[in-house]
Amino acid sequence: MNLSRAALLVLLQPLAAQAAEYRVGPDQQYTRLGDVPWESLEPGDTVFVHARPTPYAEKWVLGRRGTAAAPITVRGVKDAQGNLPIIVGENATTRSQLNYWGEERGILKIGGSNRPADTMPAHLVVENLHLRRARGAFTGRNGASTYLDNAAAIFIEKGEHITIRGCVLEDSGNGLFIANQASNVTVEHSHILGNGNTGSILEHNAYTEALGITYQFNRFGPLCTGCLGNNLKDRSAGSLIRYNWIEGGNRQLDLVDSTSDALRAAPSYARTFVYGNVLLEPEGAGNRQIVHFGGDSGNTANYRGTLYFFHNTVVSSRTDRTTLLRLSHQNQTAHVTNNVVLVAAANGNTLSLTDEAGTLRHGGNWYKPGYVSTFGTLTGAVVDAGGNLTGTDPGFINLAGQDFHLTTGSALRSQAVALPAETGSEPVTLQYVKHTASEPRAQVSPAHIGAFGDASAPGTETPDAGTGTEPDAGTTPQQPDDDEGAGGCAASGASLAGPLVLALLSVLGLRRKRDAAQRW
Repeated sequence: MNLSRAALLVLLQPLAAQAAEYRVGPDQQYTRLGDVPWESLEPGDTVFVHARPTPYAEKWVLGRRGTAAAPITVRGVKDAQGNLPIIVGENATTRSQLNYWGEERGILKIGGSNRPADTMPAHLVVENLHLRRARGAFTGRNGASTYLDNAAAIFIEKGEHITIRGCVLEDSGNGLFIANQASNVTVEHSHILGNGNTGSILEHNAYTEALGITYQFNRFGPLCTGCLGNNLKDRSAGSLIRYNWIEGGNRQLDLVDSTSDALRAAPSYARTFVYGNVLLEPEGAGNRQIVHFGGDSGNTANYRGTLYFFHNTVVSSRTDRTTLLRLSHQNQTAHVTNNVVLVAAANGNTLSLTDEAGTLRHGGNWYKPGYVSTFGTLTGAVVDAGGNLTGTDPGFINLAGQDFHLTTGSALRSQAVALPAETGSEPVTLQYVKHTASEPRAQVSPAHIGAFGDASAPGTETPDAGTGTEPDAGTTPQQPDDDEGAGGCAASGASLAGPLVLALLSVLGLRRKRDAAQRW
């Protein structure tokens, strides 16, 4: 692209007039989140929230529309020690110019407000924030109020093309809650942990229902102590769950029916893809099932259709029984292909593939010998599609240290079978890096079984967001390709136009900082 400076000025002038920066934090333009004119943000605007020693005790709503080329971004800025800015919901206050309902449902809410005027929010990016404790009391439009038990660190009531990236969501009823008027959502490179309510099965680390949702490169930690919810509970159409680390919960994945007629009518509701994930089942962690698929409403006509579960690494530390998958009804089918499923007992008879109903087709998987189809009465069918292996040791580099990469002599190498044709749109080209990062996976034929092959480029290990540790020298987090997010990942600014334009604006000195008074 050989454009002169003058030509670039002409090309970028309309965007330059719109893009604004707002900086919050010590020695910045604003000292409080409540000083930012959230109600009047425009496409291309960026709110920078700088880390500080004391958490921000504030809450707010995002109810504006960006564009694919110029999303509205809220971006945390780490301190010198690498810590993210922390925002707590407990005892939080809200900017007086904002007026929105559902304040008791979250710290950051997206969609559903009187001021800014109600609209369908779009093209929003929230990244590098540590949001915690949507619990207890806060001060909102009605004065002193209290969060509901199901309040979330981030609550999306409605919106389209939304990205949550590099965030830590913890110590709330739900870490992330998304209602069914959301579409094209990407959740990536985030750490979601310690959520739920003691003794309750109703709140989860993530509880989502959207038309098109992608979870990738996230670390899901255990829920809070004594909390009985699932790690990731999802009712979406077009769910894509790939390259995540999911540890603990009543179930690691609870993929059930949507409450929305529109979502159930979407073609993408018929197929759910789960691949490249590490799923860890600790000793004594709730339900023995790793995955539940289908529905829980009782209206079986509304249940999800087919699950494609491939190239995952499943490790159970339970010394009692472990069940890989429960299908809700005879109408559900699961294609279980090229996974490694390791249980703690020396004999594999503590592992069952399914719980009774539906059709499970499995091929190219590795198990310990002695595994069973079900611990109960098989009312559905388990179909051996061929290529399944058994052994005593899959050949992980360090099982105790949770390094599930493969030794050179691993029994999983080059043993994968052909995947179902329907998975052709989802090639396994990446793999998870501890923690919340990714790297390219070398392509070999036949492929290796499980979530890990050999890296085709140097590793990209990065520290957990908010830990304050620095990445190893020379390493760079691997972000997803442009076409890898939900709906083409336009929400995350993966369109080349947005970052290019903003970078050029910055270089040419065209981005302007505007005082809030210029907006309202």
